[in-house]
Amino acid sequence: MQKTLSGDAAEETAIAVLGWLAGEPDMLGRFLALTGVEPQQLRDAMGSPAFLGGLLDFLMQHEPSLLAFSEASGTKPETVAAAWAHYVKPGLDSGEI
Repeated sequence: MQKTLSGDAAEETAIAVLGWLAGEPDMLGRFLALTGVEPQQLRDAMGSPAFLGGLLDFLMQHEPSLLAFSEASGTKPETVAAAWAHYVKPGLDSGEI
């Protein structure tokens, strides 16, 4: 079973991901293109658990991005995975259902 973080810690991790993306224009563009979120919607979206989960899912689905974020922020990949698990429900292949 995968470790999860508290709501506050998971939210802080997701916000750190957005902060990192803001400094990486190519990555931010990729995130916006994949999600369909418009740049002006980002501030309002921060209150949405689904959006926060999407930020974390973006990293979890692309290991090079996860590792780049982890290196730049000093956040362990395991911490991102635990925050992601807070927001994203286990899938059928997880063995947790």
